[in-house]
Amino acid sequence: MTLSFRHFLLALAVVAIWGSNFVVIRWGLNAFPPLLFAALRFTLATVPAIFFLPRPKVSLYNLAAYGALVGVAQFSLLYLAMGSQISPGLASLVIQTQVFFTLFLAMHTSGERVQPFQWLALVLAAGGIGIIASHTDGTTTVLGLAMVLLAALSWASGNVIGKKAVGVNMLAYVVWSSAFAAPALFALSFLIEGPQRMSSALSHASYGAWGAVVWQAGANTLFGYGAWSWLLSRHPAATVVPMALLVPIFGMSCSALLLGEGLPLWKLTAAALVMSGLAINLLWPRVRQAWRLRSA
Repeated sequence: MTLSFRHFLLALAVVAIWGSNFVVIRWGLNAFPPLLFAALRFTLATVPAIFFLPRPKVSLYNLAAYGALVGVAQFSLLYLAMGSQISPGLASLVIQTQVFFTLFLAMHTSGERVQPFQWLALVLAAGGIGIIASHTDGTTTVLGLAMVLLAALSWASGNVIGKKAVGVNMLAYVVWSSAFAAPALFALSFLIEGPQRMSSALSHASYGAWGAVVWQAGANTLFGYGAWSWLLSRHPAATVVPMALLVPIFGMSCSALLLGEGLPLWKLTAAALVMSGLAINLLWPRVRQAWRLRSA
């Protein structure tokens, strides 16, 4: 089953927003300290949407756990890393390793074995990460790379929690879990960044900075997750999910065009390895099934 042209354009719009959003994050971090920026994002993702979307039929523990892992852990680590430790283009690429973390966490809980094609995918992606680690410079550090990898692990852990929320409106799920993330992020910002820095950032933020917050919450979270969930409800996951492979492409290209991030050969090679690993992991089961049906 393939996407209709209109649904393909919708999916393309979502991944373009998700990819280019790393540039928007970089712009927002020029005005707001990382933890405050994350807190503002999840506040706006909660209010006013929470008043129009009924609470998903899952436990408060499930919502809180998802909010803590995806909202607090993932985005605090990602924003802190992007503040000064990793370039937006590389961040958009490295964060996609959540696919492999999700795979291994799911297999750990189910007891399944890693298949040979999955090992190949992991080796390719690990090779790409290794190239990035060996080329750290003023824009990307080993610490930044480690923080984004930990952010990816937090995202993957949240995915495992989210899978237990069967049959719920995922947009409502994201909105309600954001209600748990925002207060925790404000508390962390108060303790780590301090009330004076918070107050100064809020009082001096430009319209463009607030626009970055609105984009994070409205376009990236509400529209992105809402449209993606809508597509998944109408098409098999195997048809929709591979579109996410375009996120790092948009992320790296937008960072190069809008922020002047360089794309030397080593960075393109690393991207090719990571993307190849992601593609094999996502697409090989579908290719193998099609081959078997053709041979039968």
